[in-house]
Amino acid sequence: MLFRFSILSLLQKESGYRRIFISGMVNGIGDRFSQIAMLSLILSITGSGLAVGLVLGLRVLPFLVLAPAGGLLTMHFSRRTIMLITNLLRVPLVLSYLFVNHADDLWILYTVSTLLACAEALYSPVRKSGIPLLVQPGNLLQINGLEQVMNGTVLIAGALIGGITSSMMGPQAAFITNALCFLAAAIVIRKVSFPSERDAESGEILIENVESSASISASVTSDHTSGITRDQGTVHVSSVIWRLVRSSVVLQMIILFELWVPVINGIDNVLISVYAIEVFGLGDWGVGMFYAALGTGLVLSSWCSRYFQRWLLPGVLICLLVEGGLLMLLSTATQPLLASLIYVLLALMSGVGNTCLDTLLMRETPEKYRGLFFGLVTACSSCMLGLSMFGTGLLLEVVEPRTLGFAGGLGFAAIAVLLTSYGGLRARGALNIRSKGK
Repeated sequence: MLFRFSILSLLQKESGYRRIFISGMVNGIGDRFSQIAMLSLILSITGSGLAVGLVLGLRVLPFLVLAPAGGLLTMHFSRRTIMLITNLLRVPLVLSYLFVNHADDLWILYTVSTLLACAEALYSPVRKSGIPLLVQPGNLLQINGLEQVMNGTVLIAGALIGGITSSMMGPQAAFITNALCFLAAAIVIRKVSFPSERDAESGEILIENVESSASISASVTSDHTSGITRDQGTVHVSSVIWRLVRSSVVLQMIILFELWVPVINGIDNVLISVYAIEVFGLGDWGVGMFYAALGTGLVLSSWCSRYFQRWLLPGVLICLLVEGGLLMLLSTATQPLLASLIYVLLALMSGVGNTCLDTLLMRETPEKYRGLFFGLVTACSSCMLGLSMFGTGLLLEVVEPRTLGFAGGLGFAAIAVLLTSYGGLRARGALNIRSKGK
């Protein structure tokens, strides 16, 4: 009860964020409706797992190119306009699924799925990078925790209700519901008012100031964007980004995280269904049970993340290490209920880690380039996730699921150790430089 009250109180205080929270919830649940119905429709027409893999792969690829483009658009156009247009464009696209009835119509499904993914790739970094503009800085960690609540709720409600709707009323009903959700989300977004963002001139950066302030990054919670000043000249965007990353240990660690961790996440995503159906013999309802457990963990993570307010980067690394241990434990579990509990804890750790990571990225990047940074990060993680899921499918032909799951857990633990070592070495190097300067 207290947890629910704190969420409602926070949403009441942050009225600007409340609107994109609601639109994101509606948008996500509708998208889950469509995804479940689409996969069901593919299987009923083709009976092919390869066809399912193909359409899922097509949904990942656009993020590699368009996620950075979405971030770049925020430097020239209103965030509200971009989010509004991408939602409205998805209404007729998702309704196009209604014309898929036979194998000859599958080209429509593949084309529409790719175009919907393109719209999401543009929408996602624009939405996330706009959050710091709508909330008070002191509430940023809690707001990012609410993002995990939203993801968990979408996972539980969208998958559960979407599956029931599709099975009882047919996939067409789910597609129409998804279109209505996109339309409703657009109506809510239309009322969002982002504060006036800095003009192009104030967004230019003196790299010397950035580099001098970025040495503080070893303390992980400092915001070196306060060291950004005006420069009357024009600085090339790619040059600015490179120098920002080069001068910030935190940004370097975030990028390494987004390159390495999705490789293990891809294994975990594929193994959820494999564990439920092949290892525990639970069938489709077991898949739903495990996904519901993940959603529950994400919702609970909002409550736990508040305790990492001053320990954001250590929080990311600790959660990653614990996730590795839980994945190794999961690979040895023999009881479905124990596996479900482990999935709750896995999502709890993942949610807390993601909350800390998003807050770090929002604090470490200048406002003008925040959308582009989120786009680049989304592109990196999506690309690695897609490759990992494809590779996991191939590995499962020759490797036992439990063995692969244990290796994934070991990989998480190794990444946590490597990132900790890297951060420690860079912090020590910065300390030595300061000592010599004195």
